[in-house]
Amino acid sequence: MNSDDRLRQRASRLLSQVATRSDRLINEGLAQADARKWHYAVLASLQDFGPASQAALSKRTGIYRSDMVGVLNELAMRQLVERAPDPDDQRRNVITVSTAGRRQLRRLDRVLDVLHDELLAPLDAAEREQLVSLLTRLLDHHDSPGS
Repeated sequence: MNSDDRLRQRASRLLSQVATRSDRLINEGLAQADARKWHYAVLASLQDFGPASQAALSKRTGIYRSDMVGVLNELAMRQLVERAPDPDDQRRNVITVSTAGRRQLRRLDRVLDVLHDELLAPLDAAEREQLVSLLTRLLDHHDSPGS
């Protein structure tokens, strides 16, 4: 067995290499749409799960709290999210996706659909579904308590 074969048999290495290529493709594609993947993550989280505090958004999206402030400032400046005082705790804000934010999310969904088609081009629909299912299962396992 030569080293190339050994490296190509390591799922961790393959996942890492695909992730690197995926990040580059997605980052470049979203940049052409004047957006970043963190913008998409926040807008999608707000649309799918409803208004949230900065801390809850950070937990939902995996964006560090220190970075979340900058992301929300960018989105608020573009009027894609709205901040309002939390009625239960005036020290924090509740973030809500705006009408313009929902439009931007639909636009970014279309951009990402094209980018994912490019990323997953060698796979047919069933294989794509299976890949997502397997990756979700791995992620859920490693995110569960005790892992």
